[in-house]
Amino acid sequence: MAKLRYQAGNIRDPGIHKIGIIALGSHLENHGPALPIDTDAKIGAHIAFQSSLHTGAKFLGIIFPAYELDTIDHGKHVSLETLKENVIKTLNDAKKFLDIEKVVIVNAHGGNIPLMAELWDIEDKTDLSILFNNKVISSEGPHGGSGELSMAKVLGIINEEEVINQANINEYEEVGLYGFKQARQDDPNIEKGARDIEENGVYVDEEYGEMLFNLAINSVILDIEKLLDY
Repeated sequence: MAKLRYQAGNIRDPGIHKIGIIALGSHLENHGPALPIDTDAKIGAHIAFQSSLHTGAKFLGIIFPAYELDTIDHGKHVSLETLKENVIKTLNDAKKFLDIEKVVIVNAHGGNIPLMAELWDIEDKTDLSILFNNKVISSEGPHGGSGELSMAKVLGIINEEEVINQANINEYEEVGLYGFKQARQDDPNIEKGARDIEENGVYVDEEYGEMLFNLAINSVILDIEKLLDY
């Protein structure tokens, strides 16, 4: 077997080869008329890939399934247990084939946040050190709102002609999760986002989109630095 040149290329620390970055989003959910149903997946994959390029960590692709609360019916999702099993299998494959020891999961779908409570079990069943990065979720604002629109503009996946209709919450109830009354009652943050869309509408600002991406990418880079030191 050939001896791999771990120092080759623009690699500042050979230890980076033990770290993987994987995206977690959602491929099948409505985001209003201006955004595709896999917006979260594309945003998460972009953040993960750019973080990989900046640090040299291995880009592991994206997890296929996603979870969502029962009170939010805006797409096709799986149970939390099914998502967890898929994450464990995918990470074990990465460990087996790529000699990974540590992983950053870049989450771009709010519905996946409950997976954080299962990280201890995922680490136990993969024997990996895992950090779960939610920076883009905490920064982007309401579902299908100005933050996601602006990032989608950066990625080139926005339908410009439909932006004018994006805030029509009577027709597109998923925008701001406006139409999901129980979810709004259960979560003050969802209620706040729904009211924001209702009162202020949406806008597209490419500079804002770039800023959101930079915040998220820098946050992932910081997580990678933590794993290097761990």
